[in-house]
Amino acid sequence: MNVKYDAEADVLIFIMKDIPPYNAISEPGGVIVSYDENDDPVSIEFLNASKRQLFNPSETVLQVLS
Repeated sequence: MNVKYDAEADVLIFIMKDIPPYNAISEPGGVIVSYDENDDPVSIEFLNASKRQLFNPSETVLQVLS
């Protein structure tokens, strides 16, 4: 699994499979789940990640807070 942070968009992305998504569903609370053709999750995106305190962009180490 890869984890990426887009500072410009303030989006935290967990990538489970390195393939293009076939479908995506926007969940309540600013979460987008992308799926492959078999309806298996490909990635999960958290919008406004730093504002939701999921990620502090000033830290050099990514720490996901629960």
